Amino acid sequence: MNSVLVAVVSIVLFVAAYRFYSVKFIKIYGVDENAPTPAHRNYDGVDYVPAKNWVILFGHHFSSISGAAPVIGPIIAVSIWGWGPAILWVIIGSIFIGGVHDFGSLILSVKQDGRSIADITADVISRRAKIVFASFVWLTLILVIAVFVYLCAKTLVFEPRIVIPSLGLIAVAVAVGYLIYNRKASHTVVTLLGFCAILLLIALGNRYPVRLNVENPQVVWGYILLVYCFIASITPVQILLQPRDYLSAYLLAFGVLFGYLGILISHREISMPFVTGLHLRDNAMWPMLFVTVACGAISGFHSLIASGTTSKQIASEAHSRRIGYGAMLTEAAVAVLAVLAIGAGLKNQAALAAFLGKGGSGPIGAFGAGYAEITRPVLAGVGGFFAIVILNAFILTTLDTATRIGRYLTHELFGIKNRYIATLLVVVFSGWLGLSGNWNKIWPVFGAANQLVAALALLVITVWLLSRARNIIYTAIPCVFMLLTTAAALLYKMPKYFSGGDTLLGAISLALLVLAVYMLWEVFICVKKKRQEVRHA
Repeated sequence: MNSVLVAVVSIVLFVAAYRFYSVKFIKIYGVDENAPTPAHRNYDGVDYVPAKNWVILFGHHFSSISGAAPVIGPIIAVSIWGWGPAILWVIIGSIFIGGVHDFGSLILSVKQDGRSIADITADVISRRAKIVFASFVWLTLILVIAVFVYLCAKTLVFEPRIVIPSLGLIAVAVAVGYLIYNRKASHTVVTLLGFCAILLLIALGNRYPVRLNVENPQVVWGYILLVYCFIASITPVQILLQPRDYLSAYLLAFGVLFGYLGILISHREISMPFVTGLHLRDNAMWPMLFVTVACGAISGFHSLIASGTTSKQIASEAHSRRIGYGAMLTEAAVAVLAVLAIGAGLKNQAALAAFLGKGGSGPIGAFGAGYAEITRPVLAGVGGFFAIVILNAFILTTLDTATRIGRYLTHELFGIKNRYIATLLVVVFSGWLGLSGNWNKIWPVFGAANQLVAALALLVITVWLLSRARNIIYTAIPCVFMLLTTAAALLYKMPKYFSGGDTLLGAISLALLVLAVYMLWEVFICVKKKRQEVRHA
């Protein structure tokens, strides 16, 4: 099949979904553009800071939720089941489940004073359920940080040209933040200066690759990234988080634009099979496809970003649809591009397997190679390097934001009020797991945990709507589907972990299942109690 047809159909469906489907939720959630938001009511100069405009906040939110996951998950899915199932799940999942989940998580948090979705659970269901959900989320964040520290470190080793632009972006972002917030400089001028600085960094990185002359450079980069996680996550959001994510969003916008433009010009045929691997014992399409693709279609991590950092910076409730539902569909467009870059850019599945196998550069390297091919008419062969620079910038954003939210939850769960100690605890646990080198074994657990968080977030949203006598069908059906799918994935993988000697991953899977069952029990008690109250009223 021609890649142009797939690209056009996908984008048309995303635009139509945003234009016609997402508007339903404005009325369902009672979005009020005149209501003061937590960023204004609770301003503290560190976490509660209203973004200058919705575009800047969209940049932060999209950069944080995206990372490399909408590239990594779909690429792994293509290698196992073919490009067809991956594309179909990305489109259907993002429109009817992922976008609904993200929009609901964001507006619910905004209406609940910027509290996290886990904290809101105490009011909506019970305090016990809140503790269970928060524990669930804390474990998931540890897995998120562990996976991306490993992948980012591996990419810095395999592609030393990205070191200067990846680390230099941090300094550029701080300068941009200072000019916008302290010097009140023009957004347009500052954005142009920032983008020119990034282009200069890319040129310098291409000319001067940085290689660490040590015995195990990947481990050293891992430690450097963990130090970065610690520092960045305790820095006020307007200094680094907002400006860096704002610039990163522009980077990705250009990357996506060049990618789709390359597809339109090159008219490449998709060389990978539409569907394969239907009878693989170790990777049954249901449920494993739906947790492998992860962030490209729906992600529980999005609810943590939406209710963890974005809701504390949004300036108007009216922006929630653009940022919540809109960013999810934009991420889905990235996932479609990733599938097409692999399907039309690489020769066959054997070529993809070489990247994903032992000694290969992994899914990020595979994406870089495929992207270089589809953008050759536009970027003259340097597209692969450009793509990896973008992905690494987004991984750094994910690491920063995940560590920051992990700090919030450590405060709530363990009562550790000191933000330095709370952050250190998150970093140490993540580093211990991430530097083990078993990212490919961690990914299915991360995917299942991530999707189960999404199911539980939808559960909280559904109960909140139910308590206000509002339409729950749009959240209840996705909630049931994700609960069944992710629980099945954990049950599917857990015996394999224990029998294969991966006791830690097996124990995490078991803990996640137990927490999910207990959460459902709490919801059952809550709904039963509310029905009794209605009867006696």
